[in-house]
Amino acid sequence: MLKARHPLGIVFFPAYDWAISPTHPERQERLLYTQDQLREEGVFDIPGVTELKPDLASHEDVARVHFCFPDVAAVTTTSHLISAGGAIRAARTVMEKEAERAFALVRPPGHHAMKVVHGSRGFCNINIEAVMVEWLRERYGPLRVAIVDTDCHHGDGTQDVYWNDPDTLFISLHQDGRTLYPGTGFPLELGGPRALGTTVNVPLPPGTSDQGFLFAMREVVMPLIEDFKPDLIINSAGQDNHFSDPITDMAFSAQGYAQLTELLGADIAVLEGGYAIQGALPYVNLGLVLSMAGLDYSHVREPGFDPAAVRQSDKVTGYIEEVCRDIVKEVRNPRGPGKGDVANGWFSRRKTLYYDTDAITEYQTESVRLCDHCRGVVKYETESTRNPLCLGVEAPIGACERCVDEAYRIYEAGQIKGEYRHLALLDRVGKNYLSFTG
Repeated sequence: MLKARHPLGIVFFPAYDWAISPTHPERQERLLYTQDQLREEGVFDIPGVTELKPDLASHEDVARVHFCFPDVAAVTTTSHLISAGGAIRAARTVMEKEAERAFALVRPPGHHAMKVVHGSRGFCNINIEAVMVEWLRERYGPLRVAIVDTDCHHGDGTQDVYWNDPDTLFISLHQDGRTLYPGTGFPLELGGPRALGTTVNVPLPPGTSDQGFLFAMREVVMPLIEDFKPDLIINSAGQDNHFSDPITDMAFSAQGYAQLTELLGADIAVLEGGYAIQGALPYVNLGLVLSMAGLDYSHVREPGFDPAAVRQSDKVTGYIEEVCRDIVKEVRNPRGPGKGDVANGWFSRRKTLYYDTDAITEYQTESVRLCDHCRGVVKYETESTRNPLCLGVEAPIGACERCVDEAYRIYEAGQIKGEYRHLALLDRVGKNYLSFTG
């Protein structure tokens, strides 16, 4: 019998009791067909491939990452906590050396959930990869992490969470935001003033096939990961780039996904999107599992696959080659500090965000202190059509003593002023997480 060359743990959580609606593409069948396919192929009979049960993330695990207003309980269900816990279980499996690699096949997804959360956007309430990464850092110290998002939609939430973090390299390959939700993810989005070049966006044109994705991986993703030298590589494994996906316009195949997975060599993969529930997901996930385990995936074929029909045009090929060359130049020589305002030693940017799933509009100002000794305390002033003015303050990992003191000063002054309905403080140095309702 074949043995996995890379011992692999697989965490399943279909979330039977959570769906946006009974017929919405984000529903439990996304994973049930995959589960059936893996069992039919005898994947769990292969020595070295193990099925694992998810953990349950706590409210503190979420509050370590997000400013949830009014609180974590208001924006999550048990399914969200188990989904994040499934990602944590995958990470724990790798760190405790139960397996060399792990794949969290879980839902609900998370990569559209930003640092501040008022509700659900892009089917996402909390960022399950970020909850996992910060759980790891809380227990194993200041890890350098590369997150490669291969979902067809720009991972705007993960980008937002790590915008000011120089120890997280976030790379998103996605359909060009001029043609698809959320309308972001352009090459000049490079990160905050103390983290320029650690946010990388590779917008690809509609019709990009295996050829284009694998070119971007070889020419952009892998060289930048080599430069960054991460302790862990994580794949936000969205699968809606598939040629049969009903809500996107790309031309990727199950074989292409498996080859990308082999090239990336991620330690941990976490499922994101993918809505061709019967025709693509079982086969793409099978290819990913076999590839992560170091097994032969050459036989994996989805129904209706015709290489000629999904081949990208010469025009698309030329465009991708040009874009990739430009992206590497920009990332290695970033022009900063980016779009925003500098005043009194703070860099601020203003955002208007729409939560499409919950029909909420948010108005937010993010301000980061330009400190010469650390990445700087970050302050979020935010209000939405669901919540009045709220305040979030973070003293990040590695913050200097002055920035930690400044975070507490801002938080305490906010309580005294009485202008904020809800306040939250994340002190990652002292591992102290506070909240207050005025």
